Amino acid sequence: MPTMIDYYFAAQSPWTYLGHARFVSLVQAAGATVRVRPADFGQVFSVSGGLPLAQRAQQRQAYRLVELRRFSEWLGMPMNVQPKFFPVQPDAASKLIIAVEQADGSAAALDMAGRVFRACWEQQRDIADVATLASLLSEAGLAPVRLTESQQAAAAERYAVNTAEAIAAGVFGAPSYVVDGEVFWGQDRLDFVGRRLDSNR
Repeated sequence: MPTMIDYYFAAQSPWTYLGHARFVSLVQAAGATVRVRPADFGQVFSVSGGLPLAQRAQQRQAYRLVELRRFSEWLGMPMNVQPKFFPVQPDAASKLIIAVEQADGSAAALDMAGRVFRACWEQQRDIADVATLASLLSEAGLAPVRLTESQQAAAAERYAVNTAEAIAAGVFGAPSYVVDGEVFWGQDRLDFVGRRLDSNR
């Protein structure tokens, strides 16, 4: 039976962007099943001791930029560490990814998530803008109606459930990969995720 992974992230997370392509490659190689779970990390932070970026100490904010540059250079991934549209409200993009998963499946949702991350961190596009999201759907070859579906109750309800399930699972940061009930936090833990997937084969 394929390993099931719950993939929790914030749609505007730079760290999720940095790990996304590697994560997708890992799960494809392992034949794992992924439940794509964008969540409201404002709520996650409120119960887990996390702080929004603007409320963190200046030393932490400055070091975050250093680490983003280090990882983007090490991984060979283009990245604007201070993009034009950031901070950005993630809910609309998160619900679009959810609507895609509900209608088109996990693989399409993973692809759409990657497009959202690249739009923010590579292309400096506004992922809170409806026109940007419509363009991403078109670029992915998906039905335009997904945007309407993302604004309906089913997507909002799933977003709330994802958030509650993330909290219940002990998730406190993005990205988090939950494998067999064990949380792996951060794109720099993907080696451990890979080892777990190998051990499950």
